[in-house]
Amino acid sequence: MAYKSFSMELAGRTLTVDIGRVAAQANGAAFMHYGDTTVLSTATASEKPREGIDFFPLSVEYEEKLYSVGKIPGGFNRREGKASENAVLTSRVIDRPMRPLFPKDYRNDVTINNMVMSVDPECSPELTAMLGSAIAVAISDIPFDGPCATTQVGLINGEFVFNPNSSQNKVSDLKLTVASTREKVIMIEAGANEVPEAKMIEAIYAAHEINQKVIAFIDQIVAECGKAKHEYTSCAVPEELFAAIKELVPPEEMEEAVFTDEKQKREENIRQITEKLEEAFAENEEWLAVLGEAIYQYQKKTVRKMILKDHKRPDGRELTQIRKLAAEVDIIPRVHGSAMFTRGQTQICNVCTLAPLSDAQKLDGLDENEVSKRYMHHYNFPSYSVGETKVSRGPGRREIGHGALAERALLPVLPPEDVFPYAIRTVSETFESNGSTSMASTCASCMSLMAAGVPLRKMVAGISCGLVTGETDDDYVLLTDIQGLEDFFGDMDFKVTGTDAGITAIQMDIKIHGLTRAIVEGAIGRCREARMFIMENCMKPAIAEPRAEVSKYAPKIIQIQIDPQKIGDVVGQRGKTINAIIEETGVKIDITDDGAVSICGTDPAGMQRAVELIQIIVTDFEEGQVLEGKVVSIKEFGAFLEFAPGKEAMVHISKISKERINHVEDVLTLGDVVKAVCLGKDKMGRISFSIKDVK
Repeated sequence: MAYKSFSMELAGRTLTVDIGRVAAQANGAAFMHYGDTTVLSTATASEKPREGIDFFPLSVEYEEKLYSVGKIPGGFNRREGKASENAVLTSRVIDRPMRPLFPKDYRNDVTINNMVMSVDPECSPELTAMLGSAIAVAISDIPFDGPCATTQVGLINGEFVFNPNSSQNKVSDLKLTVASTREKVIMIEAGANEVPEAKMIEAIYAAHEINQKVIAFIDQIVAECGKAKHEYTSCAVPEELFAAIKELVPPEEMEEAVFTDEKQKREENIRQITEKLEEAFAENEEWLAVLGEAIYQYQKKTVRKMILKDHKRPDGRELTQIRKLAAEVDIIPRVHGSAMFTRGQTQICNVCTLAPLSDAQKLDGLDENEVSKRYMHHYNFPSYSVGETKVSRGPGRREIGHGALAERALLPVLPPEDVFPYAIRTVSETFESNGSTSMASTCASCMSLMAAGVPLRKMVAGISCGLVTGETDDDYVLLTDIQGLEDFFGDMDFKVTGTDAGITAIQMDIKIHGLTRAIVEGAIGRCREARMFIMENCMKPAIAEPRAEVSKYAPKIIQIQIDPQKIGDVVGQRGKTINAIIEETGVKIDITDDGAVSICGTDPAGMQRAVELIQIIVTDFEEGQVLEGKVVSIKEFGAFLEFAPGKEAMVHISKISKERINHVEDVLTLGDVVKAVCLGKDKMGRISFSIKDVK
């Protein structure tokens, strides 16, 4: 392919796409330049479908090369290793809008790779990769019903900022990402400082308008450089098999099997139907190979028909009805805070841990502004929660994504460091899962934080809204609080968290080619009603407000301010002074560059002693001041007292005792702890102390 370059102005900066310049052996490659941010986006597909699978094998990678920001990776190997949390989340955001645009019966392996090679703080590498992925697939020969485009939106002083730079993101009240096709919105991801629903909808569709300009730009590139889409082997289920299944299992029998509020009962019903059909088709290997997919699609059609036409949900609920709710706190002893939230057959236990700020997570990524993370939310999804047996291999992309969503939901209501100087970790353990555990995790986390005494500004709850669509844009049904079956067979999982004032996070996944504005507005409105109900009827009865004090098992923190020029005195040479204070008192000490000192511990006496020692070190001796010190050195002319590590003064032999003594050792020995009063400066300008003049 001949080298061609295309450019457009996007949010005040130049976006340039080079086609045919690099990576010629990929099915599609776009060398992206947004300002000085450079990302290579490629799309490749296998020649043949992968056998024995019933899903589209798409892999999306976002590779953060630390040379892009002039860094050498840490660690022993000094090279990039496991993907960062940001890289995982970016891969998910690229995957979610693009996956539904590939053919449903396509089984060829497809890999979309994005390699970040240079980062300009003015231009987001994540956004550049999102656009590059869409372009690489659009110009390739891989079947794809695109193009699609993505825009990021910030909100500063009530005004929208499109594709904000790094400094704007720091002060923005909104971090919104919207992906669109020509007609509809296909993905929404947001974190927000209680942005009202109406303002959020306005932001979504402002981004949608910008996406149309980007799509027109992509259309130009495809027209000049696009390849013809290749033919592929369809893995669709034969219609003859569907007809044979319906003869053996009539629609009313399948309806009876799937329409129950017990997940285990439903799975047992389907297992019996599967065994019946396997026995019936035992001689037809071709049909047996796709029988599982056929049964899945039969269930899906049955559930969708009953919801859409009869407004009948599998568990018998009304369209707006939330499953049975339950909440409690303090279910785990001795931890700093705990809570359990149950919604139907979804149950989350969350545990909160408080620690000094020095325990905040250190980040080694591409964002120069984000070097540590004070609040960490981790989410675990063991196999027993869905009645399966599988060895745990650590958190995968799903677990990382769910944890990040709940973390984003609660960040806007956390107290600032100067009010609550703690690092905070919450862990959501999934005890049982049947739909939207991330939203249950948000509710459980909020209660756990309040139980731990974290002074949250407001209560946060979350809920998911589902969708089943018909043949036209006006033919659809919204479902409040979707369970697993409605998620699997439905068209949308629209998660919204927030307070009574507005939205704090959104994550929208769909399986269709976009949503109309009416659906988006309806889902956001439905989620607001539901989360208000959850807070008032479930969460507040369990714990209405944060506890006044942290748990007796949690570390306590005292904060003092010192002159920044005295920091070196407190730390001492090679940390000798501060380590001596820590060893004596058993506390942890953090000092920031501006002189803010945090003393953390569980023993109040030890903490107070550490405060006294630090204040002695940073305060000049004053005449009349009485201090307690330890004898650390004895000379012929007197003794040296240490009042704090690194802070010493001398008592002349004449000032030790009211009686005349010939030797210091007659009264003092090394290690003695005595009180002494400051006499001020002597004729030589030296500070002197007296033991005998203490009153």
